[in-house]
Amino acid sequence: MVLAAPPDRIGEFESAVAVSHLAVRVVPGGDSRSASVAAALAAVGSAVTVVHDAARPLVTAQLIDAVVEELISTEGCDCVLAATPVTDTIKQAGDDRVVEDTIDRSRLWAAQTPQAFRTDALRRGLESADSLAAATDDAMLVEGIGGRVVLCPAPPENLKVTTALDLRVAELLLTELDGGRGPGA
Repeated sequence: MVLAAPPDRIGEFESAVAVSHLAVRVVPGGDSRSASVAAALAAVGSAVTVVHDAARPLVTAQLIDAVVEELISTEGCDCVLAATPVTDTIKQAGDDRVVEDTIDRSRLWAAQTPQAFRTDALRRGLESADSLAAATDDAMLVEGIGGRVVLCPAPPENLKVTTALDLRVAELLLTELDGGRGPGA
């Protein structure tokens, strides 16, 4: 496992890894998500790479296994990403917030991590990207080189923690998973 960490906090992350006794290599991350992935990928020698981010702390081993298994078993596949079908009605609006269109949600999925890649496809995607900072997920980079990207249904518990409400929901889910004892108990 390779962990891209903020360059000014490498020692802190290395200390945490040492205490955990996990086989993790810590590398300095970059100025963007994709630059951090590129930095971590430089330390990878395997044919398959899984990218995950800290914003989804409730990921399960089963979901990681599912994206990897789908990648390996799907011929011609360059990337498999966890995703959930969009359930909200989606409106497209201009800068003035005036609705321009209602998007058909029947074919829309919300992309998540983990994302499993054929390592060479991810490397090609990172090398050919016009702007790494513009990529909001790494599957976009593989799409950009014409790679075949497949979705793997993810459970709703694989939520992204970006707001205070998300954190509260994650804490409730962790409490439920931990038999009611709560996070850190």
